[in-house]
Amino acid sequence: MLIFPAIDLYEGKAVRLYKGDYNQMTVYHHDPVAVARDFVRAGATHVHLVDLEGARDGNTPNLDTVSRIKAECGLFCEIGGGIRSMEVIDRYMAAGLDRVILGTAAVNDPDFLAEAVAKYGARIAVGVDIKDGMVAIKGWVEKSTEDALGFCEKMQRLGVKTLICTDISRDGAMRGANHALYRELSTRFAMQIVASGGVSSMADVGALADMGLYGAIVGKAYYTGAIDLAAAIKEANR
Repeated sequence: MLIFPAIDLYEGKAVRLYKGDYNQMTVYHHDPVAVARDFVRAGATHVHLVDLEGARDGNTPNLDTVSRIKAECGLFCEIGGGIRSMEVIDRYMAAGLDRVILGTAAVNDPDFLAEAVAKYGARIAVGVDIKDGMVAIKGWVEKSTEDALGFCEKMQRLGVKTLICTDISRDGAMRGANHALYRELSTRFAMQIVASGGVSSMADVGALADMGLYGAIVGKAYYTGAIDLAAAIKEANR
């Protein structure tokens, strides 16, 4: 299983939100590129990037920062947050990003999603952010009318290869990952499933790896020291 340490970006800083609440933000580092270099030193090969301003507003204010992370650190970089047009996807791809994650747009504009998958194939992932069993959109501030599992079935039919699934109730709460959810997703779908939200201990890492998941995102637990990244990478590949 791959470990994706996360960098959430806001105004050029590495931050974390509590349950997606922009009013509960902690700044962990003023230089996200330095954070990515630390990931490399710990043995990481992949990084999960989120432009929180983009997720809320639909633009790309942190493009320069993510471009530097890719250019200077050499990690496999996936990026999400406010990606709602082919122009934005093309911009990220031109900057060398390896995979782009569609969230709100995948829910609201299935034709756009189909166009993106047709053009970039496996380089397009879909973020399924779950709140009370429904898919949340617009930086988690709104709930859509899409049932989460039904939406995942749609994504598989459309040819999406990678799903990044977040249980919002667990994100940043240090309560552990929703193992039952990821077990169901991994057995029900043939897509690559990435667990996100609440991965807060080595026990979480081991349990998710035992399910045969493609990947797990480690966010707040890394920044607080609850998970040692090098140890998590080793555990995920035991």
